[in-house]
Amino acid sequence: MVQRCNHIISIIYSTAYRTAASPVPTVTRAIKHAHRRMAAAAAASSRGLLCAGVLLLALAVAAHGYHQLSSTFYDGSCPDAHDVVRRVIKDARVSDPRIPASLIRLHFHDCFVNGCDGSLLLDEDLPAIQTEKDVPANNKSARGFDVVDDIKAALEESCPGIVSCADILALAAEISVELVRTTYLDFVQAYLDPFQTSATNEFMVLRAGWRSTMGGSARPPRRHDDEHRERQEPTEPVRPLNVLQEKFRNFNLDDTDLVALQGAHTFGKVQCQFTQANCAAGQADDTLENLDDVTPKVFDNKYYGNLLHGRAKLPSDQVMLSDPAAAATTAPVVHRFAGNQKDFFRNFAASMVKMGNIGPLTGNDGEIRKICRRINSKGY
Repeated sequence: MVQRCNHIISIIYSTAYRTAASPVPTVTRAIKHAHRRMAAAAAASSRGLLCAGVLLLALAVAAHGYHQLSSTFYDGSCPDAHDVVRRVIKDARVSDPRIPASLIRLHFHDCFVNGCDGSLLLDEDLPAIQTEKDVPANNKSARGFDVVDDIKAALEESCPGIVSCADILALAAEISVELVRTTYLDFVQAYLDPFQTSATNEFMVLRAGWRSTMGGSARPPRRHDDEHRERQEPTEPVRPLNVLQEKFRNFNLDDTDLVALQGAHTFGKVQCQFTQANCAAGQADDTLENLDDVTPKVFDNKYYGNLLHGRAKLPSDQVMLSDPAAAATTAPVVHRFAGNQKDFFRNFAASMVKMGNIGPLTGNDGEIRKICRRINSKGY
């Protein structure tokens, strides 16, 4: 079924890309062809229904002009990129099971401060460079930087100067979800262009994660790394609902995106000082607790069941149900996701694509760092 979904989506985008000069009739033909395939897939099994639903998102993207996409850029420029990232994460996970959740968090907080540009990775020991790494919400909490360093080193050995640190975060987040997926995650896939519509790009959501592959000719329009960012506060563990909603809306993310992306708290750990109950007597502030006590190592929808029973660990999670304004905004989405895991997976995938679209640096902006902790002109 996965192969069938992949094949149909490939038809839509490869056909549209080949005839970019006249995309409308081409996309129309692709849609008609894909509809026939979707009907057959849906009739074959219940999993086909999920495949069909996800394909509708791909069709919508194609119909709205995102037609210059390529799924083969890394085939020539860095064919082993995905495998390299996966290998490093799997090796790191042996000694540190928290790594998948930590890498997803890095991608989220990188995107939510001035866009997905890898600025979160910059060290603060260089003059005129201020980053998000040591702000209160990240200090002693954001982690996984050594794994990102290992991924970058491995990629530089395999294909020097090709994969940006910002894209490493996206790839690492996708693979991290894959590594803790449940069965359903094998059937969630969608496409969107997170860079610019005038270039050959692709952002593929795979197994409820997200793989970014960049294409182009003279100057590949990949997501570049930033060379300088002023310190800004990322989203903190404790924020009221209206503040969270405003933060998300500033990035064109709606209430469904908010609830879906908070669903990444379905696994991983948090310091007890940030939880609703806070630390027990005698516990240090940095004592770790599971974000989801029901299935702490699995990416599923049990997190939303915790919210329904008032058992969210973070106050900013529980407010999506308990805040007076939640009844007309986020609470219905929480109930939906709690009762329908497939619905959560579909929306999580779509929301991750939208998040990956936040302020990427392309064209002549930014650079491809050789070391993710340093801009190339200072420290390499």
